[in-house]
Amino acid sequence: MKRILFLCTGNSCRSQMAEGFAKKMLPKNMEIFSAGIEPRGIHPMAIKVMQEVGIDISQQRSKNISELPVSEIDIVVTLCGEAAENCPVFSGKVERIHWTIEDPAKAQGSEEEITQVFRRVRDKIKSYIENKKWFDSLED
Repeated sequence: MKRILFLCTGNSCRSQMAEGFAKKMLPKNMEIFSAGIEPRGIHPMAIKVMQEVGIDISQQRSKNISELPVSEIDIVVTLCGEAAENCPVFSGKVERIHWTIEDPAKAQGSEEEITQVFRRVRDKIKSYIENKKWFDSLED
């Protein structure tokens, strides 16, 4: 079984959405995790916009990377610059990939404007997950 970790700072939006999409879209022989350097709890808007596309992440929880079997991770996908810079060292042969994705939790404006930012981020993450070239090296 291959293990993929989506890592960002707070594990509240981007990595949670990536975990949700990956669990739905990637082969079932992959174990999917998300975590944060400083977990902050799942943002309610992330749950809302994922529900709009039929994916329920409401039962996921925000986790610190120290809670995961890091020695067993095959690929780490960082979703923000801070996570990429502060990503811990993983033992063994771990493939590291970085996706630059804005933090929707920092969006400002009306509720509709904030929702649009979350949707844009959600759709960008989905497009990355759909472009399966980034994990071809993991297929058995």
